[in-house]
Amino acid sequence: MQYIDNIIFLILLVAGFGLFAKSLLKIYRNIRLGHEINRNDRKSERWSTMARVAMGQSKMVKRPVAGVLHLFVYVGFVIINIELIEIIVDGLFGTHRFLASVFGNGFYSFFTATLEILALLVVIGVVVFFIRRNFYGVKRLTMKELFGWPKQDANWILIIEFALMMAFFKMNAADWVLQQRGIVPALGSFPISSTILGPIFSGFGDGFLHFTEKGAWWFHFVGILFFMNYLYYSKHLHIILAFPSTWYANLDKKGKFNNLDSVTKEIKLMMDPNADPYAAPAEGAEADVPSKFGAEDIFDLNQVQLLNAYSCTECGRCTSVCPANITGKKLSPRLILMKTRDRLEEVGKNIDKNGKFVDDGKKLLNDYISKEELWACTTCNACTDACPVLLDPLSIIFEMRRFLVMEQSAAPQELNLMMTNVENNAAPWQYNQADRLNWASEN
Repeated sequence: MQYIDNIIFLILLVAGFGLFAKSLLKIYRNIRLGHEINRNDRKSERWSTMARVAMGQSKMVKRPVAGVLHLFVYVGFVIINIELIEIIVDGLFGTHRFLASVFGNGFYSFFTATLEILALLVVIGVVVFFIRRNFYGVKRLTMKELFGWPKQDANWILIIEFALMMAFFKMNAADWVLQQRGIVPALGSFPISSTILGPIFSGFGDGFLHFTEKGAWWFHFVGILFFMNYLYYSKHLHIILAFPSTWYANLDKKGKFNNLDSVTKEIKLMMDPNADPYAAPAEGAEADVPSKFGAEDIFDLNQVQLLNAYSCTECGRCTSVCPANITGKKLSPRLILMKTRDRLEEVGKNIDKNGKFVDDGKKLLNDYISKEELWACTTCNACTDACPVLLDPLSIIFEMRRFLVMEQSAAPQELNLMMTNVENNAAPWQYNQADRLNWASEN
């Protein structure tokens, strides 16, 4: 019976990481539903971009207050969870503060003091974020698209992080008092918890302190496992997916419209007087004709676009700078990514239920994203420039517009008129080519 705690700990550890791995595999499967795209070129530039943007938070600090607070939470929470290594070893083998034997008492004291300071910064960050999100009235955080689950999700994350830090302080404070009494070895330095909670805990007996320290330790451990598995249901997947998203980001000029090889070849055939448009492909070659032009559903998007949908932080920086949204139009770049993720999750559940995708009569176009939203976009790239993790909602809009134009001939009347004029007059305006220089003779 003396090993019952270790056995329970092992079961929880395996179950927690097992469920987390299962969720990641499901996300990976869903992303793979998109078509492949080669984004493994310019590797040194990609490594640099990922280090600067995902790890260095370079784009977050463009808005200094939110950026610095986010840096507190990000750096603090990540580094504090290095302690998870110590918790795992202590939980499996029944040791106490295992890293002290690895680091030595001097460095271990520096290490634990640093963790306490970072934990305090995390607490400050999440409290300010909670107030800012719920009471301060930042417009991009109070839009109707965040009503319901998105707002609850953001608040739950902040509450969980706050609770984990409080458990961390309680664990350290109770342990510090026991160390002062000589009951447990004096290991570590706890400047925050000993100052704030130490005087309070000093009035309690040894038994209560042992219970408090162990209870907070278990709460911290189970809380980390819960938080880790909650990520699958949360926008906070960006904690993990920001890294691949910045690696696979589009490094070309923003807004560059990608040409379709099949269309380019068709145009070259039309312009070549010696070409035979009816000639069969050479032996062994395949006709490079896509099954569909543009995107009607998530299957028509590429894998990076689907990764972007999962990586969206719902911060709304893109929507806050979108001129269409600012002028009251229906378009919200943030909502484009959120709706793409919702459709992707719906398709994933369909596959889970049926073993393969069974047509559900729905599409990303119209059922989730309306034509009104798509044509409201000015393609100014403000959204892609503002995104703190280099997501590209504009590319999804491009592909869905391409489908409307090339598959359904469903462009707005103004655009159809312009394209007709370009075809007939070699200019967007409705006058004969011979009259193009009339403006010069009038002067």
